[in-house]
Amino acid sequence: MADITLPGASRTTVARPLLVWTLVYSLVTMAVLLLLNLPSATDYVGTDNDDVMRLVQVRDLLAGQSWFDMTQYRLGLEGGTLMHWSRFIDLPIALLIRLFAQVVPIEQAEAIALTVWPFLLIMPLFAAMAVAARRIGDEVTMHLALMLTSIFVITGNRFLPGSIDHHNVQLVLVATIAAGLLDPARGIWGHALAGFAAALAIAIGAETTPLVAVACAAVGVLWAIEGLAYARAARAFALTLLVSLSAMFFATVPAAQYALVTCDSLSIGFYAMVGIGAGSLFVATQLPGMQDRRLRFVAIGVTGLLVAVGALTIAPQCLQNPLNDLDPLLHTLWLSGVIEAQSFLDQMAREPSAFGGFYAVGFFAICVCIFRIANDDRLRPHAILLGLIGICFIIALVQVRGAIFVNLLAIPPLALLIGELRLKAREEPEQLGTGLLFALATLLSVPSAWALFGVLFVEGTAGVANRMKGLAQPTGTGEIEAACEAPAGFATLNSLPKGVVVAPSDLGAEILRFTPHRVLSGPYHRNQGGMLTELHIGLAKPEEAAAFLRGAGATILVFCPGFQQTQKIAGTKADGLYAGMLKSEVPSYLSRVAIDGPSGMQIYRVELP
Repeated sequence: MADITLPGASRTTVARPLLVWTLVYSLVTMAVLLLLNLPSATDYVGTDNDDVMRLVQVRDLLAGQSWFDMTQYRLGLEGGTLMHWSRFIDLPIALLIRLFAQVVPIEQAEAIALTVWPFLLIMPLFAAMAVAARRIGDEVTMHLALMLTSIFVITGNRFLPGSIDHHNVQLVLVATIAAGLLDPARGIWGHALAGFAAALAIAIGAETTPLVAVACAAVGVLWAIEGLAYARAARAFALTLLVSLSAMFFATVPAAQYALVTCDSLSIGFYAMVGIGAGSLFVATQLPGMQDRRLRFVAIGVTGLLVAVGALTIAPQCLQNPLNDLDPLLHTLWLSGVIEAQSFLDQMAREPSAFGGFYAVGFFAICVCIFRIANDDRLRPHAILLGLIGICFIIALVQVRGAIFVNLLAIPPLALLIGELRLKAREEPEQLGTGLLFALATLLSVPSAWALFGVLFVEGTAGVANRMKGLAQPTGTGEIEAACEAPAGFATLNSLPKGVVVAPSDLGAEILRFTPHRVLSGPYHRNQGGMLTELHIGLAKPEEAAAFLRGAGATILVFCPGFQQTQKIAGTKADGLYAGMLKSEVPSYLSRVAIDGPSGMQIYRVELP
């Protein structure tokens, strides 16, 4: 919250209302989330596989697994799977569970901690968005940005009770980076906070690395343009980024892996590239003769060249999508069905009604920023936002997961536009077109409104009615009981002797959560060996599948006829094991286990000679 005072404004008159309104909007948003979600909740863990796997990882940490050991020993082939997630997310969740476990049983402690954790992140998100909006506009802009952020949180799934994967933290960090760079006073503390947020974003997950790279480039270019006026802010950002990332690297990477380059987590590759860039920028701002703008641009060019050489030398493999190295079979039978990994072309082909919700608001914001820049209207903040939104939009075109960052960063420039149109509409009440433009801009700045328009356009009013019915009415009891994820199946699975389970990848995390078994397959790209083994078992003829089962040491097979992936595997090989089982052709080495209760899951003991 440092250095938020605008030129000519009193610090107390700006900071105090901002803090108060941040608190008000945060509390109202939390209340709405609780009201909408708790009454119909059937579980305290989020619906995303990553939420469940995060809980498994936290439990292992609490059970004594080393801070530096990120292996999930019960996932994949013998020896486990080295996960790419960060302990910086595990730690606060584990501490919350430990805290609440002092007064309530452990399961209740988990439930409370998993509800509290995403809510603890809402206030810093709102604070960052309020600061960013106040820096680009006025108090009206701030209120509009807070309203749009509230809608963003309520209509999304990243801050719901039980959402404990790392994406909500990344959203907070991205908003903090934007707020820091937008500081019109060029304050050192705001830029230092942005540098720390950038380091933590890299340490938590590789998804935000391109955005951090653009943020670093923006700081360098701003220094090259503004010179001495921006030098202290640039130094604060670069030094904080370098020191913070160094501390995080040595705090989470074991000594044996210092030289290991990984492209999906903090490793020597990202550390070296950021270190070269941040260190070079810090040194460049203190070199003699940098009063000359031409020399500053030369210095930035040299810094960029050093970073490029470092990247090509140390981690050339990280200049591509890490999922490109996946086995083609996994691309076909797994990754193609993961929505967040799909490109904009996949989205258009598979679910055109959702396209607008992912891309329209970001495109609208990009156009607004370009228009402002072209008209020299608040050029500096809009140029910064254009860079940040633009890189996230490019990522979203490749993988739709980037769209959530686009929709968040689009809020400040669109809030400013809406505020100006609102003022114009009030000044010219007789001009109906101005009022309509204000209303339209407001509506088009909400991703969920675009999603609704998409459903209406593609599916008509019947599609909208069906969507609203699904929101208003919880899933029927019969549907829940018939599902493969019904509790009875996991209870039966838990009662079986500890062994190795072959199951669809989407069930992997749940099996780890509810049972002591090792499961071959989980929906994580580092689990290629386990996922491929499970796929080959399902695709192979029954007699060949027996050899795969024996080689994997499998003792249990879980079959889910209703799972899309199961049907996809069966449709790929008509004479495969899964295709036969869909037709009730079960080989003799599989012995059915009775499930005590309603469940769509089928459990078989693997009894091979």
